[in-house]
Amino acid sequence: MDYFERSVSWLHSDHPLAIATDVALKIAFALLLLLIGWQIARRLADGLRRVLSRTGADPLLGDFLRNVVFALLLSVVVVGVLDRLGVPTASLLAALGAAGLAIGLALQASLSNIAAGVLLMVFRPFRVGQSIEVGGVSGTVQNVSLMHTHLLTADNREVILPNSKVASDAIVNASARATRRIELGIELGAQEDVRLAMSEIRAIVEADPRILKQPATEIVVSGLTENGFKVAVRPWVQSSDVGAVQSDLLLAIRQRFEAAGIRLAQRELVFRSALPGVDAAKAAVEPAAPSRE
Repeated sequence: MDYFERSVSWLHSDHPLAIATDVALKIAFALLLLLIGWQIARRLADGLRRVLSRTGADPLLGDFLRNVVFALLLSVVVVGVLDRLGVPTASLLAALGAAGLAIGLALQASLSNIAAGVLLMVFRPFRVGQSIEVGGVSGTVQNVSLMHTHLLTADNREVILPNSKVASDAIVNASARATRRIELGIELGAQEDVRLAMSEIRAIVEADPRILKQPATEIVVSGLTENGFKVAVRPWVQSSDVGAVQSDLLLAIRQRFEAAGIRLAQRELVFRSALPGVDAAKAAVEPAAPSRE
């Protein structure tokens, strides 16, 4: 019997030193497998993150998926190593599954936010810096984390929305398109020349370089009221110019109408006195200001 065979025979004997040596070799081999598996899992997870980065995915999403993949692969390696050492992995996996189920039920709301956050990062219905409206809240997107979406309102208040609510509600993205249409409503008096008023509005629109030529601005009679006509003005502008153009148009229309002698519709307010002996009705008239519809 050669040296190798004698060594193998000795390791399989009941000698205490042989048993200790066998256990040490198994542990060393298991640690080697664990190290190799850890390296492979890390490289695969890092490779996934690099691929996502090249495709333009959100860095936070890349880091999250990298960690998830690494944890799953490392779990497989650990279970394999334990099985190699003779540990009964079936009962261990059952215990881990039960623990995972209990944790999942306890953290159901948080996990739904994380799942929604991943979906928001993958499908990207909005980006940081865009103006959106969701859940009755309007603001500029400041940050999208795995749990929450942060909005900054026009009056400089920060609103933090759970991602599950953001993903389940209708999202209005005011910055998704380069251009937007403004809707203005002008009420004219019943005795006014509507065509003249529309011509004056057209001149204002054509003189403003911020208003796009295409699509063309619509200026139409949109309805009748008790006090006159309703004229709708629908110009197209760059999304970044919506607020400024809307304000400037209203001011310019009011000034132009005053210069041309065109009066806005007037509302009649009737006051009736409840005092004894006073039965005459007094009426006051006020102009109807242009509205933003």
